[in-house]
Amino acid sequence: MKLLIKKVLIADKKSPFSGLTKDILVIDGKISLISDEITSPADETIETEGLIISQGWVDVFTDFADPGYEYRESLESGAAAALAGGFSHVFVLPNTKPAIQNKPQVSYIIEKAKQLPVAVYPIGAVSKNLEGKDLAEMYEMQQAGAIAFSDGTHPLQSSGLLLKALQYIIAFDGTIIQVPVDKSIGAFGLMTEGVVSTQLGLPGSPALSETLIIKRDLDLLRYTNSKLHITGISTAESVALIAAAKAEGLSVSCSVTPYHLFFCDEDMVSYDTNLKVTPPLRNRKDMLALREAVIDGTVDCITSHHLPQNWDSKTCEFEYAAQGMIGLQTSFAVVNNLFSDLSTDRLADLFSNNARELFNIPSNNIEVGSEADFTLFTKNGNHVFTKAANKSKSVNSAFFDVPLAGSVVGVYTKGKWNKN
Repeated sequence: MKLLIKKVLIADKKSPFSGLTKDILVIDGKISLISDEITSPADETIETEGLIISQGWVDVFTDFADPGYEYRESLESGAAAALAGGFSHVFVLPNTKPAIQNKPQVSYIIEKAKQLPVAVYPIGAVSKNLEGKDLAEMYEMQQAGAIAFSDGTHPLQSSGLLLKALQYIIAFDGTIIQVPVDKSIGAFGLMTEGVVSTQLGLPGSPALSETLIIKRDLDLLRYTNSKLHITGISTAESVALIAAAKAEGLSVSCSVTPYHLFFCDEDMVSYDTNLKVTPPLRNRKDMLALREAVIDGTVDCITSHHLPQNWDSKTCEFEYAAQGMIGLQTSFAVVNNLFSDLSTDRLADLFSNNARELFNIPSNNIEVGSEADFTLFTKNGNHVFTKAANKSKSVNSAFFDVPLAGSVVGVYTKGKWNKN
């Protein structure tokens, strides 16, 4: 198949054509020609105003609920949502049934993913049965193809266990992914502690539950000289702590969700259960600090924290609602809507380049001879996420019918062009 892309801005700092607008010809999964003007006949031609190309996007924290909870999501439906959202690579959480905690479970994901339109990487559990007590078989999982290690939605509470895990992964240059929540503080909190929680009559979870765990984790990282990725940060102090650790030279990175950038606790006056997430939405000051961290480079990656929940788990009283929302199909539009002046290179770093570097995913730069693994998108125009367009099995999103800016035109991955 021949695909011709006309007048596309190349957002790839490692490409010899970085920052230039060119025509690109892709033949049978390879970039065969990049030039100012290509007139060669093609099976399909893409010509869209304001078109931008980057390496295929990567999401490092998604829940596809497979095996065990396929009524919420499956590998097939999750992959479809990822593709529609512009992602060619996704990491899936170990919070399945059974948990991804050994070689057979890792192999199950990898074998099933071979038939999917995107690359799916299993995250192996740090602890057996995600109980936070004993180390799982991390080396065997790494050899089988686990991309990183985490207890996913059950952040590690034991300092001793995390210490052992950080030491253990040094042998194979692994990375621990941690959600920063101390479950012993504000355990019954339904939203962030503050003026709004008091006004709404909802028990609060203090920001301290996040910053304490980050301080502890950074101390353990400093002691072990290992690698740590903190995902879903939500407070201004978290940003400051991670920035200081980076300046010190620690191998720490972080990611933020689009919904923590878009919403704050003031938006919860509607008691929308889709806004019940972990970590909780913080106050406006924290939200604005996260936005600044995206701009200044403290934040390494945007991650959706795509967490599907069935209808019954969200259509209930706020107190009883499950945590999380889906987000693969809205991640880019939300970020683009908030940061209209963000450079295309920075967008490419946030959605692709940094994750590839942090987790040793091969680069497929936009250059002649390279394997075609790229996302085409525009920053202009309008995007409205509707239930009809939703590819997930679940509908727990706060972004349905919200006008946003920009759109994903399509993804070329695994030798196939997938147009939205």
